[in-house]
Amino acid sequence: MLAEICALIVEDDPAFRRSLSTTLKAAGYRVVEAGALADATRAIAHHCPAIVLVDLGLPDGDGLSLIAAIRRDAWTPIVVISARDAEAMKVAALDAGADDYVTKPFGVDELLARVRAALRHGVQSGGAPPTVHTGALAIDLAARVVRLSGKEIDLTPKEYAILAHLAARLGAVVRHGELLKSVWGSERADVQYLRVYISQLRGKLEAEPNNPRYIISEPAVGYRLVQSSQ
Repeated sequence: MLAEICALIVEDDPAFRRSLSTTLKAAGYRVVEAGALADATRAIAHHCPAIVLVDLGLPDGDGLSLIAAIRRDAWTPIVVISARDAEAMKVAALDAGADDYVTKPFGVDELLARVRAALRHGVQSGGAPPTVHTGALAIDLAARVVRLSGKEIDLTPKEYAILAHLAARLGAVVRHGELLKSVWGSERADVQYLRVYISQLRGKLEAEPNNPRYIISEPAVGYRLVQSSQ
């Protein structure tokens, strides 16, 4: 449902941020606000937003660095909202990982259309349907909501990022290195990190974590989210 989609607004102008928040709330989004880079980083970790709208001029850092940090999670669409209309700045933002660039001022209908398009692109780029079903497990990649037998499961951002990546490749073996690069930004990250989070995921999703039904280990290779109709 649209009401479940969390949008993070990262904007240092309080009046403009409130206006943007009002627009998105009226369209049915749940909105989280941040006025600085540090606030945005905390909000991302706590709320795990489905989409981020970010201004490039922040009081404690560069919006481009925030985009690059967010982009480590391939499931988070990013829309830049900025008064800077120079082509070089647009190119830099898109190269850093933004999905779209909207120049101020803009119309409400245009902004909402760009947000919807970015959310669609975020799902399509993963090659997976908006909701992946396997057995009693449902992973809504657009709303970033995971349910087991209809009950919403509370996951940390990294737990969700791992599960979402596996869901996008449902039934296929995903290499350790691919998961590490997707979630931690480098294939050289310690695979033990991955094992710890997989264990935590199994504890939340599996009736018998030591005999998993959903997340299967492929020794020395990676992990697979099993496709099941039961």
